[in-house]
Amino acid sequence: QVQLVESGGGLVQAGGSLRLSCAASGRPFSDYAMGWFRQAPGKERQFVAAITWAGTSTYYTDSAKGRFAISRDNAKSTVYLLMNSLKPEDTAVYYCAATRYLAPPQSVGGYDYWGQGTQVTVSS
Repeated sequence: QVQLVESGGGLVQAGGSLRLSCAASGRPFSDYAMGWFRQAPGKERQFVAAITWAGTSTYYTDSAKGRFAISRDNAKSTVYLLMNSLKPEDTAVYYCAATRYLAPPQSVGGYDYWGQGTQVTVSS
């Protein structure tokens, strides 16, 4: 079992930045690739970004490329999502997730463990 706890969400004006954190406990953090997803009201949960277990490869949805950066610190068992140039359409609950796949998938079903989510609200 892996427990994931997100933090760092909040209310920010358009154009601002936030850094989300996801702290893991339980099984060795480096056993897992990690992903960030988001879910807006009335919409399906969508892939945002992912990172391999060693942090050597990262993946982003098109809307996140150039604005968001995923990183991890295996010594701290934490994955981060730095979000810059935030837009109102980025408003959602953001979830981190862990997967045993070496190449982290972009589908919700590809992940084994999920956090409880953290709310990000971007005002215009």
